[in-house]
Amino acid sequence: MNIQGRVLLVDDEAMVREATGQWLELSGFNVDAFSSAESVLPHIDSQCDAVLLTDVRMPGMDGLALMQEALKRAPDLPVILLTAHGDVDMATEAMRGGAYDFIEKPYVPNRLVERVQRACEKRRLTLENLRLQQNLNTRSDIDARLIGISPAIQRLRGEILALAELDTNVIIYGETGTGKELVAQCLHEYSRRNKRHFVPINCGAIPENLIESELFGHEAGAFTHAAKRRIGKFEYASGGTLFLDEIESMPLNLQVKVLRALQEHQIERLGANAPIPVDLRVIAAAKVDLRDDPGFREDLFYRLSMSELHIPPLRERLEDVPLLFAHYVHRGALDHNREPRELSDHDIQALQAYAWPGNVRELKNIAIRYAIDSRTSLVDLLSRQQPQMFKPVMNSTTLPLAVQVADYESRLIRDALERHKGNIKAVMEELDLPRRTLNQKMLRYGLNRGDFTDE
Repeated sequence: MNIQGRVLLVDDEAMVREATGQWLELSGFNVDAFSSAESVLPHIDSQCDAVLLTDVRMPGMDGLALMQEALKRAPDLPVILLTAHGDVDMATEAMRGGAYDFIEKPYVPNRLVERVQRACEKRRLTLENLRLQQNLNTRSDIDARLIGISPAIQRLRGEILALAELDTNVIIYGETGTGKELVAQCLHEYSRRNKRHFVPINCGAIPENLIESELFGHEAGAFTHAAKRRIGKFEYASGGTLFLDEIESMPLNLQVKVLRALQEHQIERLGANAPIPVDLRVIAAAKVDLRDDPGFREDLFYRLSMSELHIPPLRERLEDVPLLFAHYVHRGALDHNREPRELSDHDIQALQAYAWPGNVRELKNIAIRYAIDSRTSLVDLLSRQQPQMFKPVMNSTTLPLAVQVADYESRLIRDALERHKGNIKAVMEELDLPRRTLNQKMLRYGLNRGDFTDE
């Protein structure tokens, strides 16, 4: 029988407590029964994985006082009140005070099971969201920002951390939507320049007659409508990082001026004669290899390409797709006050059978729509996106997701055991796993504590 959830049952009447507990257990719930409010409180905290089902009228601390104390310890804990017929008005008031639901005695057993089942599902989702948030917060920053377990994304994270320290100019190559600006931000934030500005500019989005003023600034009266002095992106980024996206679209005459600014470490505003020193790092991004672009100056290319980064398209790291999708579904649900939707095995297969021409940007948009619209299936969303892209793309070298996740999970546990020399308590705290769960996973992966101790 599948376990439907855990229930903390509180009732001072032994016969009612026993009958209710037996019915819930027969319906698939784990039940811990208590005869008083005082005896259940030590079992309630913010990580409590149960729902509280309590009678209202009890000697000592009654059900309402228990609810108030329980919600102090676990604000999101679902509390269901068992009420006599005359207590309905009071129970309704309790709902305003935080009760999840109330059931009037004598209750219909099936209705009780249905209410408890919904409460358990709500508690499970709440704890799952909390754990996801905690995992994101405790991961290293770059792991949380560039999500994935594929060798390609792990290699990219390592390259970013290594290049961030060098303070050299960088060209980032990647298809539309792969996250070139995010990679540039990471290079800036892990560099010594991270206290100063990160200044992005899309060279393809600014009209040709305005881009020079955007980059170098202008003095008042430098041209028509130049009513006052403007600080350009080069000057504003001094001390920090300038990100030139879609640099392949930069006009040839402007490339000459950018090259000169980089060589001489100074710029001149339009309409001015005095040079202004600048100290900045330039990160450029392009969709095509600039070596093969006849419209891009070779000398500027060599000035920018002291280092290069290549971001793999999403279709080349399909094992990361479910992780990324779940991440953005979670964020979309939080932003729009929705319960996060879970992915089925069929959903995961669909995610990995789509070619993702728009890469992570497209995935994020679909994930948010999926989080908001609970009536639409994932397959429908993907089919409506670009039907011709909805086809199997997994190659024979790609392991099933379950195998990859199991391998990743076993390595995490093995590494933690090695770091803590087999200290189970320390491993539990680092991985945020209950003892029973850790034991089950160690058994599943053939990991023995004794293999990691000094004894």
